[in-house]
Amino acid sequence: MSVYRVIDVIGTSASSWEEAAREAISTAAGSLHDLRIAEVTKQDVVVSDDGTLLFRSRIQLSFKYAPE
Repeated sequence: MSVYRVIDVIGTSASSWEEAAREAISTAAGSLHDLRIAEVTKQDVVVSDDGTLLFRSRIQLSFKYAPE
């Protein structure tokens, strides 16, 4: 039997929501182990004063809980 923990992470990208999601997952994978499921829960775009766009993806990540 296993226990999993769920956290929210937000990735950003100048090119796409998909790239923002990839960035969030790959960065989190550097410190979390046994990632299981990634679910996109929200996407938005920040529009700067000069018109450039920043895509953001909020991801719920689940990973296997390992008590310390």
